[in-house]
Amino acid sequence: MPANLIGYSWGAWLAFILASMYSELVKKLVLVGSGPFQVEYAKGIMTTRLSRLNTGDNKKVEQLMQKINSGNTDDRTLEEFGSLLAKADTYNPIRYEREVDGINMDIYQKVWPEAEKLRKNGKLLEYGRSIHCPIVIIHGDYDPHPFEGVKRPLQSISPNCEFVLLKKCGHKPWVEKQAKSLFYKTLNRILQ
Repeated sequence: MPANLIGYSWGAWLAFILASMYSELVKKLVLVGSGPFQVEYAKGIMTTRLSRLNTGDNKKVEQLMQKINSGNTDDRTLEEFGSLLAKADTYNPIRYEREVDGINMDIYQKVWPEAEKLRKNGKLLEYGRSIHCPIVIIHGDYDPHPFEGVKRPLQSISPNCEFVLLKKCGHKPWVEKQAKSLFYKTLNRILQ
């Protein structure tokens, strides 16, 4: 029996790929805060994030990025990097929270280059041509990942694609004071 599948951020891409490979298992695909599906939309993400942080946080982010890009780093570095970016990714959060338990730098360094390659060579978007279920995109207007980079590419390949833009909402709708309630109402409507 097909199930509704919800993916958030990087998990939205994973859900997208799974829905393309096992379409018989997916009744409806919901992508929340997805990264852009084409490279040209991803270019300004870090610039947007840095513009939202104070000078001290900017310097720390740049130091952490250098450390991460050097390949000589650890889980704590990735966790600290994610925590700083979470500040830039929220509009008006209920609270700041730790990103994820179980952060693993080794996995990040192995998986992210492959995911980025899929976006660069167009294969990520191409997966969508095998998705036959309805696709619903939920995105915050304050999310540094530009919603156009999700909406436009997916609507160009799928006639069965709905887009919901949440106002005053960053990357994580469920932590946003102004958007949390509408986010859950939207999910409830979609999953009926």
